[in-house]
Amino acid sequence: MLQLAVAHGQDTLSAPATKLRQNPYRLSWKTDAALLGLSGITGLTSLVLEQQVQPFTINDLSHFDRNQVNAFDRGATYKWSPAAFTLSDQTLTANFVATGLIAAPTLFRYKNWATVPLMYIEVLALPTLVQQTVKNIVLRTRPYVYNPDAPLDPKLAPNGRQSFFSGHAGTAFASAVFASEMFRHFYPKSKLKPVVWVVMLGLASTTSLMRYEAGYHFPSDILVGAAFGSLAGWGIPRLHQLKKQSAMGQRLTIRPWNNGAATGINARLLVFSR
Repeated sequence: MLQLAVAHGQDTLSAPATKLRQNPYRLSWKTDAALLGLSGITGLTSLVLEQQVQPFTINDLSHFDRNQVNAFDRGATYKWSPAAFTLSDQTLTANFVATGLIAAPTLFRYKNWATVPLMYIEVLALPTLVQQTVKNIVLRTRPYVYNPDAPLDPKLAPNGRQSFFSGHAGTAFASAVFASEMFRHFYPKSKLKPVVWVVMLGLASTTSLMRYEAGYHFPSDILVGAAFGSLAGWGIPRLHQLKKQSAMGQRLTIRPWNNGAATGINARLLVFSR
């Protein structure tokens, strides 16, 4: 049995079936192979370059003067805080947990067992591996190397030459923007969208600020990391997002129905709306 309803005026549905919101994301062999391939290539490149990084010697340290650092970044050379370092890891972990809590309901409601987890892996892997590769190419000295109050051991480690750009900021903002965009796409009418954005960006900003207070990054390291991470957190969901329906698709709705005595299809065409 076929039921046809032609509606005009305001959109009022009388169909007995309830339409569930469609999963806004879809995996693509082409897109995901490219993203995972790029992550793999940058990961291998980073691993090779990592072996070539030579740590500073005690003699090298005598040549560093914070006045060599540009005025915008120089304030970081006065920073050293193991407590801030620890807090940066804790807020980053909280960021990951919050993203998982936002994603978990969608896994059950939309059966997103592979889509969202794989997207999140890509969101985290790309900034992490790219920044590590860039660090091993640029070899920018960390702020604490210029600070006479910082201990000697970290200055003599290869990590002392891996300041640009901030991996913590990149990963934190990638996760924050991804979680916020995901919530927006799955719950477009939710009044909690601003709350999610504020909480997630607050965690990412705190992580980044603590890396500065710890003496591990210059402001420019953090800004570039935050920008790159935000781009990944926004762009990867965008690449997986389903395209919007055509004009006819938005006006034509076809759904099955059952009233207990008969089963059929309900077709509804909206020919005019205000």
